[in-house]
Amino acid sequence: MTELFIGGEWVAAKHGRTRRIQCPADGSVVGEVAEATREDTEAAIAAARTAFDAGPWPSTPAMTRGDLLLRVADLLERDKAGYARAESLDTGKRLVESEYDIADVTACFRYFGKLAGQDAGRVVDAGGPDAFSRIVYEPVGVCGLITPWNYPLLQTAWKVAPALAAGNTFVLKPSELTPHTAVMLMRTLTEAGLPAGVGNLVLGAGPEAGAPLSEHPGVDLVSFTGGLATGRAIAAAAAGTVKKVALELGGKNPNVVFADADFETAVDYTLTAVFLHSGQVCSAGARLIVQEELHDALVDEVVRRAAGIRLGGPFDPRAQTGPLISAAHLAKVEQYVEKALAEGAVLRTGGRRPAEPELADGYFYLPTVLDNAPTGGFAVTEESFGPVLTVETFRDEDEAVRLANDTHYGLAGGVFSSDASRAQRVANRLRHGTVWINDYHPYLPQAEWGGFKQSGFGRELGPTGLAEYQEAKHIYQNLRPGPSGWFSS
Repeated sequence: MTELFIGGEWVAAKHGRTRRIQCPADGSVVGEVAEATREDTEAAIAAARTAFDAGPWPSTPAMTRGDLLLRVADLLERDKAGYARAESLDTGKRLVESEYDIADVTACFRYFGKLAGQDAGRVVDAGGPDAFSRIVYEPVGVCGLITPWNYPLLQTAWKVAPALAAGNTFVLKPSELTPHTAVMLMRTLTEAGLPAGVGNLVLGAGPEAGAPLSEHPGVDLVSFTGGLATGRAIAAAAAGTVKKVALELGGKNPNVVFADADFETAVDYTLTAVFLHSGQVCSAGARLIVQEELHDALVDEVVRRAAGIRLGGPFDPRAQTGPLISAAHLAKVEQYVEKALAEGAVLRTGGRRPAEPELADGYFYLPTVLDNAPTGGFAVTEESFGPVLTVETFRDEDEAVRLANDTHYGLAGGVFSSDASRAQRVANRLRHGTVWINDYHPYLPQAEWGGFKQSGFGRELGPTGLAEYQEAKHIYQNLRPGPSGWFSS
């Protein structure tokens, strides 16, 4: 296997290890890829370090770097069908969802391609005519980029595009479960003209292939998207070399529905918020917080429609959502529901694997609604990362805000109300990085993404997403140099 890309060359893993990739919808073999060890990752770091310290990329004009990203976007558009199919085979998600994802990936590269040359720094007041002072923005250096399995190429684009726009080199470590579109992207970057060593790819599990990216002194920044426990470990490991860290660690996201919300809209988005991609979305609206007088009607209709959601594989045109990523993750979701029921939540629908024989070989779990989930309990505070909706009720605006903010996460949330003033008030009071009003899930490449509290720190996308990969430098020039006389005799 030669799916490691190090120093501009496709190479086999040093110890010849491989990993078989299976489609979670039916267990079919998608491919076999190289499995990197620590040695492979250290070789990739060395290649990226050389490319940054001695190569042309960091000093390449920003607009030229942007032009390369625009070429990548064109190539992604050309090859979108192949990318979408590969993404669906690895993740099991419906092909139409992967097609949307690839369009978003393309938009991300276009955005950062256009943004790359727009900020030449700024001049600051030096306090008089005899000095000139300016702020310039330079690349951080070598970036370790660690991406998750739920949106493999999209999360990769959110890191790779701004890293390259800023002039950095990188080592990319995608999830070991979903590697194929990362391999394809490296080929696309090469076709677009990325110099050797600027982009490097290692495949494999976190403890072997990923750990050096947070520990190694040759890495200047590590950006990670994934689970809270792993994020904590990465932050601790990165502290040893005091490197920059950016973490996006998921959330337990509230979806607040007031009694005056448009009923059909609220039902529709409640379903989409939590059951899209079988709940395997960091911003999933897994906590429905509904006003008391609307609870019965809204939850009854959500339960009715959730029970009718059709599960299926990525190429089943009738499927509305797909499988979970793995047997281990399926077991985790099952345990989550069992614990929630034990603490008093009421199962309204789902709560088990589907009975259809055609789904038996996949990791499917029925859309699940847990009503009257105890506030502060396990089900409300912990992330299932599966198709599980918990339901809580509130009386008034203040209680809605208190419940929505009662979480150690703070990634995203929704507010549904026909009262525009109230919706804005509540959105302003929510301690979450993204708040949608009368909508759920859209994002824009030009708008920052990231969380408060234990959802992480740093931002992706938008101008701040580019700034994460830059260092600000102050250059002060004395225009009338001469002795200061400070220590004159």
